[in-house]
Amino acid sequence: MNLINGVFNLLFLVLAVVIFGMSIYALVHALRVPTPAFVSAGKLQKNIWLLILALATLFSGGGAWGYFNAFLVVGSQAFLGIGIGIFSILAVIAATVYIVDVKPAVKGMGGRGNSGPYGPW
Repeated sequence: MNLINGVFNLLFLVLAVVIFGMSIYALVHALRVPTPAFVSAGKLQKNIWLLILALATLFSGGGAWGYFNAFLVVGSQAFLGIGIGIFSILAVIAATVYIVDVKPAVKGMGGRGNSGPYGPW
């Protein structure tokens, strides 16, 4: 039974780390995009997306740390049957919506780089 618990704890640890990574990636991208790009693309304002993604990163980071601690303690029953949790699910939804919908819409609307008004040359 401890082997099965260890496998599930490892699975949830991997899922929590992936969700945390997605949230961090989306948050860093949102920080780098200029504010007018969100309005030009017809999306929510940058401040609202930053708040959503910061909360997603906060909640998913806590889950990843909790699963990591539970996995380190051999034979831990702390997270048996709990699953990922509602906040982690909301975090992955927020990060996925940003990555799939908002990121392509604001792409190329004046991000960082050396592209001028006539192109990247």
